[in-house]
Amino acid sequence: MPIVTIGIDLAKNVFAVHGVDETGKAMLIKPRVPRDQLGTLISQLPACLIGMEACSGAHHWARIFQQHGHTVKLMAPNLVAPYRMSGKRGKNDAADAAAICEAVTRPSMRFVPLKDEHQQATLCRKRPAIPS
Repeated sequence: MPIVTIGIDLAKNVFAVHGVDETGKAMLIKPRVPRDQLGTLISQLPACLIGMEACSGAHHWARIFQQHGHTVKLMAPNLVAPYRMSGKRGKNDAADAAAICEAVTRPSMRFVPLKDEHQQATLCRKRPAIPS
């Protein structure tokens, strides 16, 4: 069966990726995907649903993944947290990716709208400087 849902735990240099088929069986478990290999990995997969926690980097990756036909949904980290705390797994990047993969499929999940480059740049200019 093909992968239908992927959860990606974003980090600075190494990402964790967790993909499942339509029955929820893990078909892709990659706990350490270097930044320069993430786009290639995702581009080789059939179009599917990809979930990530919302951050400025997630919007960037979402735009790239959409170019390859994937549907990308971003979630606020606090909404993903209950899936992390399920007790089934320890706290690590691979477990976080699995929790994101599960959370993105929940019907009651609320999603963050994707921002294009212009929207992100506008937000950067409008934010006040952080006092030192």
